[in-house]
Amino acid sequence: MAITTLLVDDEPLVRSGLRAVLAGAEDIDVVGEAGDGAEVPALMARLRPSVVLMDVRMPRIDGISATQRLMAAADPTKVLVVTTFENDEYVYAALRAGASGFLLKRSQPDEIVQAVRTVAAGDSLLFPAAIRRLVGSFGAGTEPDSVKRLSRRERGVLLLMARGMSNAEIAGELFVTVETVKTHVGAVLGKLGARNRTQAVIHAYESGFISSAPP
Repeated sequence: MAITTLLVDDEPLVRSGLRAVLAGAEDIDVVGEAGDGAEVPALMARLRPSVVLMDVRMPRIDGISATQRLMAAADPTKVLVVTTFENDEYVYAALRAGASGFLLKRSQPDEIVQAVRTVAAGDSLLFPAAIRRLVGSFGAGTEPDSVKRLSRRERGVLLLMARGMSNAEIAGELFVTVETVKTHVGAVLGKLGARNRTQAVIHAYESGFISSAPP
């Protein structure tokens, strides 16, 4: 089945560009467009897309509020933030709200297509250096012991997640099966109250766990 996508951006030219790029992928289908976050709920109810490509700065309802509303659903749709500047407090807020990752508007066509596929598959689009900069610029620190509920193995998995490693790469690093990694990742998300890997990694940085953990 095709990956159905909804494009949300207040610039028609940006939406046209994204539509043209995604139209070249046989497994991706753009089912709708919106010029503001206010239009998203009605379109979601009617179109039920797999992935929403969401601008963060829009005039009425911005991408942060729109993402928060989507994440409040029982079965939230995956959100991929589309932004001009990666070091942006709006981007950071959207990631904390539950977006699976972000994509720069100047990205190459193949990068845009792969990003949609990655998010649709249930993975997060992580850029470790960018996440670290965002947390450093906008993150409000919490108690360093907030990850104490994780087991030693789960902490190790979280560290590898923070490096942007996939489940397969983590499995190779730890010499375990991918299914075992999935179990650990699920446990990490559950204990941290995170919706996805991005939220978990942001939590790890904000809590001080990444900076305090041994290499």
